[in-house]
Amino acid sequence: MSKAPITVCVTGGGGQIAYSLLPSLVNGSVFGPDQPVILHLLDIPPAMAMLDGVRMELEDLAYPLYVKALCTADANAAFAGADYVVFLGSFPRKEGMERKDVMEKNVGIFAAQGKALAGAKPSVKCLVVGNPANTNAAILSLNAPAVPRSNISALTRLDHNRARSMLAIKSGLTVTDVDGVIIWGNHSSTQYPDVRHATVGGKQALSKLPQDWLEGEFLTSVQKRGAAVIAARKLSSAASAAKAICDHLRDWASGTGDKFVSMAVDSTGNSYGVPDGLFYSFPVKCADGKWTIVDGLPVDAFSRGKMDATAAELVEELALAKSLVQ
Repeated sequence: MSKAPITVCVTGGGGQIAYSLLPSLVNGSVFGPDQPVILHLLDIPPAMAMLDGVRMELEDLAYPLYVKALCTADANAAFAGADYVVFLGSFPRKEGMERKDVMEKNVGIFAAQGKALAGAKPSVKCLVVGNPANTNAAILSLNAPAVPRSNISALTRLDHNRARSMLAIKSGLTVTDVDGVIIWGNHSSTQYPDVRHATVGGKQALSKLPQDWLEGEFLTSVQKRGAAVIAARKLSSAASAAKAICDHLRDWASGTGDKFVSMAVDSTGNSYGVPDGLFYSFPVKCADGKWTIVDGLPVDAFSRGKMDATAAELVEELALAKSLVQ
């Protein structure tokens, strides 16, 4: 191994998404075929025995790039020296819980973890997956002043991948024939899967597919896909979420070339009229470990209404979260 190892921390390391994700983090497909990886797995104390089993399986994979794993319930130990942190762990909404109750639980988790990021590398890159992902990322950032806001993002790549796949299936093509899809806003049922700039088989999506489907069933199917998976599996998305996390990290680390993808990033200074201070999903390009929002895309009245609605939800969520911190 000619390269020094990088340290990748995964919170909620004993969960089902982590179980699908971890092998890909150490097989060379995310950070490169010559990049050794040390894993730090964080979970709650009752999960330590399970985490030890995960560690044994990671060893038994016998991947040359896997160095070792630390299993811990201490966020300070987990984040120490981390190059990347993937935040899978969050408090799920349970039956009978009010929105404020679940937000209060997550504000506590992400405020504490933000403070613990002081022990990570100054260049640490953070990807928030646990819901409400966009607002959890905002709370994390507010409590991690040493981490640049540009180094924190939330996952909307799963929505992006879902949208591409649905367009491909509807067209009878493959996902490689679909380009230019954008997820705007929140990783929630208000997100806006935008095909105004998308192509399918080299043709504009709006000219190739029925507009009433694109502005109706397609939108709601992408927005509610997570709930549909839960209804069918009785469990949330795991394999597809893990794949989306890998796609997000690979593009962030290695670049997107001429194509753009969807990432929820700091909205401050954007050119699309989205309020500053949110973590809002935009079309971005990545190069040299940095993302840049793609500016100048035309926004019609239909898109404007959808983009504003999901921004309004994020403004409300963040205000509630900040009130609970205080």
